[in-house]
Amino acid sequence: MKFETVIGLEIHAQLATKSKMFCSCSNKFGSEPNTNICPICTGQPGVLPVTNKKAVELAIKTALALKCRIEPHSVFARKHYFYPDLPKDFQISQYELPLATGGYLEIEVDGQKRKIGITRVHLEEDAGKLVHVGAARIMGAEESLVDYNRTGTPLMEIVSEPDLRSPREAAVYTQTLANLLRYIMVCDAKMEEGSLRCDANLSIREVGNQEFGVKTEVKNMNSFKAIEKALLSEEKRHHEVIEEGGQIVQETRFFDDVTETTTGMRSKEFAHDYRYFPEPDLVPIEPPGEWIEEIKKTIGELPAQRRERFIKDYQLPPEMASLLIANKSMADYLEETVKLFPKATAAANWLTGDITAYMNENKKDFSQLNLTPAQLAEILRLIDDGTLSNKIAKTVLFTVLKTGKQVKDVIAESGLTQISNEDELKKIVQEVINNNPKQVEQFKAGKETVMMYLVGQVMKLSKGRANPALANKLLTELLK
Repeated sequence: MKFETVIGLEIHAQLATKSKMFCSCSNKFGSEPNTNICPICTGQPGVLPVTNKKAVELAIKTALALKCRIEPHSVFARKHYFYPDLPKDFQISQYELPLATGGYLEIEVDGQKRKIGITRVHLEEDAGKLVHVGAARIMGAEESLVDYNRTGTPLMEIVSEPDLRSPREAAVYTQTLANLLRYIMVCDAKMEEGSLRCDANLSIREVGNQEFGVKTEVKNMNSFKAIEKALLSEEKRHHEVIEEGGQIVQETRFFDDVTETTTGMRSKEFAHDYRYFPEPDLVPIEPPGEWIEEIKKTIGELPAQRRERFIKDYQLPPEMASLLIANKSMADYLEETVKLFPKATAAANWLTGDITAYMNENKKDFSQLNLTPAQLAEILRLIDDGTLSNKIAKTVLFTVLKTGKQVKDVIAESGLTQISNEDELKKIVQEVINNNPKQVEQFKAGKETVMMYLVGQVMKLSKGRANPALANKLLTELLK
């Protein structure tokens, strides 16, 4: 029998608000444990929550970007479960009446575009964070500590339809969605910091069968690569269980990024297990149509639209345009550079090539780039007018990146300019001819490939400063 994989994703995005979902505590990441807390977010008796209007605005903005329908009436509910990081013993979320429904996100995998349906977008509060002492997980830990700073953080859950058909599609979907959230500035989407988290529901079924198989939920995937690896492992496990005549058990499973396997955590809950009921301390959300229209105007250009513009206006190859728009900071940087140096392809080549390689090697985010668009434009102009060769330009670039010095100062201090003066370069070319009589004879005998060697010797003698095209021209003239 042939099987197909069915995947649906639940993406949890922490919203970029200054305060929490139902209180005025700071929403800042990285504070000392249990410093951004108050009686409301820690569930003390007698306190009342108040909905954060900005969080509602950012969730509506996201839903509009995903072509969802904003519901005229949505309600918060209490979702009951007991865990140490949930001080109230229930989470304020939305269930039967979410903020937005429907919609889709278009993804592209291996050149094929697909629309992945969005079931719903709803708001909720985040739980706290458990810190396990002596082990990475609660199993095997000596003790567990709880940090309530994250408790009450505005959380937006985006639930996809079960439209994804491979682990690769799931990773691309998450990456595409993360990029969209960054573009509309509702979430920084840093999976390594937990501001974007992904839970995946995976099942397999016979090809042609419309009924879904038994699903398992996979957690602890903290990168786009981890999502693909985790789901590949779980997909393989489903196939093995079925092929051996076993049955899949509906459960929540934990992905171990060391062994790249999943292990069972607990049986998977059903909705009725949470005993949902409307939150009596919060009023329904009924956003006015004028407010929704105002929010829509703030969305701006989305990643897919920017990609098409880069291809059309800047004449960039589709693959390069995709690389650039995948990092909003880099795409913004390109736009600023092109204002100062109009040859977009040259700027894009440097950004996606040497500059990206340098940032990856030094484990830096693009927003930490120690090079302004004006400096890159200056380097590109110097290449364009023949003052710098590509090789010298790279030396200048890396020096600026490491030291933060001005381009002109780096060139002045090191004398790194291209030799394009014919008289000056002719002396070097003549010296190379005098020092390589064997190769000169080979060239005169018809072996023209020797020219590459001789140009290389000119570059070596000039310490990379010779203009290669001029060196080739002078060599040809002097040898013939």
